[in-house]
Amino acid sequence: MTNYNINKGIGRTVEFKGLKAQYLFIFAGGLLGTLILVMILYMAGANAYACLLTGAGGASLIVWQTFALNAKYGQHGLMKLAAQKRHPRYIICRKAPRRYLKVTPKSAAV
Repeated sequence: MTNYNINKGIGRTVEFKGLKAQYLFIFAGGLLGTLILVMILYMAGANAYACLLTGAGGASLIVWQTFALNAKYGQHGLMKLAAQKRHPRYIICRKAPRRYLKVTPKSAAV
């Protein structure tokens, strides 16, 4: 009889080396951007050592910042932070109070 492994991760968030949710996209996009930058620099004729330094420095910065954000804000923290920035701190009401009272105009008697 054949044994099949059951996927026990159904309904759980994707995780890679401790990075969860949107941090994976930031991580992958940052590394891809660094790779493209290094390729452009190399094709433009920059020094090979400068390209290597730029690539290594950029990649290490991306890795460091992504893991720092993951540790600081958690799985849904960046979305909560973005939502908090969209909401006003307080509501300003500049209308006169009488404007809030519903006044129905009297119909003219004909």
